[in-house]
Amino acid sequence: MTPTSPSHRSGRTLRVPFVALLLLAALQAGATRATGPGGGRPALSNTAATSVPAYWLVAADGGIFAFGGVPFKGSMGGRQLNAEMVGVAGSPDGLGYWEDAADGGIFAFGDAAFHGSMGNVRLNAPVVGMAVDGTTGGYWEVAADGGIFAFDAPFYGSMGTKALNKPIVAMASTPDARGYWLVASDGGTFSFGDARFWGSMGGRTLVAPIVSMAASNDGNGYWLVASDGGIFAFGDAPFNGSLGGDPLTYPVASMAGTGTGTGPTAGYWLTDANGAVTSFGNAGYDGSAPQHLNAPVVGMAKGRGNGSTGNTAYQSGAFGYDVSRFQDNPPACTQTLPSGHTIGVVQATGIANGAVNPCLAHEAAWAGAGLNFYIFMNYGTDASDQPGCNGNQACNWGYEAAVFAFDAVRSQGADALVPWWLDVEDATDYWSTDTAANDQVIAGALTFLRGQGINTVGIYTSPLTWSGIAGSYQPPVPLWIAWYTGNPASNCATARSYAAAHGNFLPTGPILLTQYTDTANGQSLDGDYAC
Repeated sequence: MTPTSPSHRSGRTLRVPFVALLLLAALQAGATRATGPGGGRPALSNTAATSVPAYWLVAADGGIFAFGGVPFKGSMGGRQLNAEMVGVAGSPDGLGYWEDAADGGIFAFGDAAFHGSMGNVRLNAPVVGMAVDGTTGGYWEVAADGGIFAFDAPFYGSMGTKALNKPIVAMASTPDARGYWLVASDGGTFSFGDARFWGSMGGRTLVAPIVSMAASNDGNGYWLVASDGGIFAFGDAPFNGSLGGDPLTYPVASMAGTGTGTGPTAGYWLTDANGAVTSFGNAGYDGSAPQHLNAPVVGMAKGRGNGSTGNTAYQSGAFGYDVSRFQDNPPACTQTLPSGHTIGVVQATGIANGAVNPCLAHEAAWAGAGLNFYIFMNYGTDASDQPGCNGNQACNWGYEAAVFAFDAVRSQGADALVPWWLDVEDATDYWSTDTAANDQVIAGALTFLRGQGINTVGIYTSPLTWSGIAGSYQPPVPLWIAWYTGNPASNCATARSYAAAHGNFLPTGPILLTQYTDTANGQSLDGDYAC
């Protein structure tokens, strides 16, 4: 890819890089085969050799989304429900899960055994969550009034019949399953059994209500999360970042801890109601739900995955092209673009905060259902404070670049709620020599696009240039790799190790696309392959 106009640098300031974390949907774990330009090639997924923490999401209609190689064992999606789902919990060995409904109904999948439920029992208040007894394989349900219902799990007490300032919204069990915590929407926390009280937000003023909680791996602490993404850490549960203060289109709905590591690296995931997942600490990013859901996401649970990531931006093995003004004939924009494609990535702007693609509308129509957009990024600063930038002028610039591109797409009548990519490549005089300042530009753009409720935002870069621009910055976002070897399937599997061997440390999300040189309609084009 190439820019369309020179950048203009201004004075810069140094700041610790703002960590903007985001996302891309990943549901499909199985590989497929497809033919396209250059013939059939095997489709690969990014697979780790050992068990790693991963996660499930559940939607209110019972739909399950599985990430990072945790098993999909079925769901209640598409079935008639008496009440909406409120949560999901993984079985102790990670080979199954339960779905939990507001009427107390429990639905078991995989090796998660059914031990009973409150379904068909009249309740004083709706069920709001559940937790698992890792020793017995049983579970607890908790209602909004603090009532606890135990199924093949010991009863340690409850807040049922006691006066609450605010309703209970979630619960978590201790690692030894000899106790549990309940949390209310005002942050009030209640401990039972061997669950120790480490503090709460009860009695404090909150910007937004608490919606979920997670216990630290050793049970000596816990996290609370509010609907605005604010994180409150107690005991030995470390604060490793939050979405508090970031602009969010959808509220945060749930969280889960990784269940691994203690001390400052222990991590957690957050999911918003649209299924966009954000990871913190040692939590790896394995993907987010599709952009358009039948029902909001309401719950999240950790599981044991194998590190494999699917690709719902495009089906694994799909082929296509990325195009800009250079593949069209502006200002007429009537060039015949190649057909038979699934992937269609279109340039939105050819430079940060400028150079709108004059053929954007024509190319977006060509891309069809496979439409993605990209922004050619570069360094700059602006003094106008933007959300989440905390006064950093480079972050402001990146944020504004994403605003400019997003508005340009909408002004051309194209669908802006599709996957987006930030084109971060080496170009003479386009980036600062200060990599920390460059990081802020990238982070600002990620923050804006995430704030629009877009689940799929990633980085386009080369394995050999990323660190020269961004230094050690490794946001957990997906990758579109520019590596012109002519062997796209191999690139999916080896680009990360190739980069590391040359001292480059790429963003840590899954590799979803790779680019290669192709020819169609007599033109030399950038071909793209879905990993």
